[in-house]
Amino acid sequence: MGAGLSILREADLILDLAAAASSAIHFNDLGLDPVALDLGFFQLKWYSLAYLAGILIGYWYLLRLVAQAGSPMARRHADDMIFYATLGIIIGGRLAYVIFYQPEILANPLDIFKLWNGGMSFHGGAVGVSLGILYMAHKEKLSWLRIHDYVACVVPFGLFFGRLANFVNGELWGKATDVPWAIVFPTGGDVPRHPSQLYEAGLEGIVLFLILAFAFWKTKARYKPGMLVGIFLLGYGCFRFAVEYFREADAQLMEFAARTGLHMGQWLCIPMILAGLYFILTAKGRRLRVEPVAGSASVA
Repeated sequence: MGAGLSILREADLILDLAAAASSAIHFNDLGLDPVALDLGFFQLKWYSLAYLAGILIGYWYLLRLVAQAGSPMARRHADDMIFYATLGIIIGGRLAYVIFYQPEILANPLDIFKLWNGGMSFHGGAVGVSLGILYMAHKEKLSWLRIHDYVACVVPFGLFFGRLANFVNGELWGKATDVPWAIVFPTGGDVPRHPSQLYEAGLEGIVLFLILAFAFWKTKARYKPGMLVGIFLLGYGCFRFAVEYFREADAQLMEFAARTGLHMGQWLCIPMILAGLYFILTAKGRRLRVEPVAGSASVA
């Protein structure tokens, strides 16, 4: 009897999804194309433009932050930071994706360098950027933690554009659903799904940016080393952890998710959430007398 009821429930679910699919938004009807410019011999993809936009707009905003009194670095340091951050994003993001999401690539090591085939991990990119900051701070004798605070404020730009690019590519879609805004993605079968890429763009990009902007411009958070980076780590970790419940696990990690009860992305967010809480709770104890980059007058 129990098995029969289970089969009936599954059948009803399939019928409901089929009915929802007929009225859902179809991705192909949106007229989106992963290729922004096609010259025949050269293709420029939106994913590449997303990285470029995130870096350039992030750089512009970082200069605005650095221009405020009490900055932990000068304009020339911000220029160097963009170089190190770009390297960290590419190297860290790619290596982490290969290690945690698709280790079979290691069987053909040269495939690691095929970035045009996709596959980047934000968690790995964050570690790469952090290592770049540590190197620059050591080299220039600057406060590595305060630089992290400033860089954390610009990261949401990259997250926002990156998730929009995921949506345009029709990848990393969500679980099957019958919500009114569900979308049928070409690679997701004839099933309406959560546009989880847009959820992440809104939460990790827009909402997280606004929270950090408020903390930077309207409070004394930037004078408490670790406070802003803590807010970022906690905010991103919680938002990503929550959205993963609406996002379909990567095909090669379905079994892992079923076995552990959490997606790989959620497991990687747990250390971020714990680190964020630590930095926030201990930031007050690191409150210091902040001096401007040039001159002797204290600004806080």
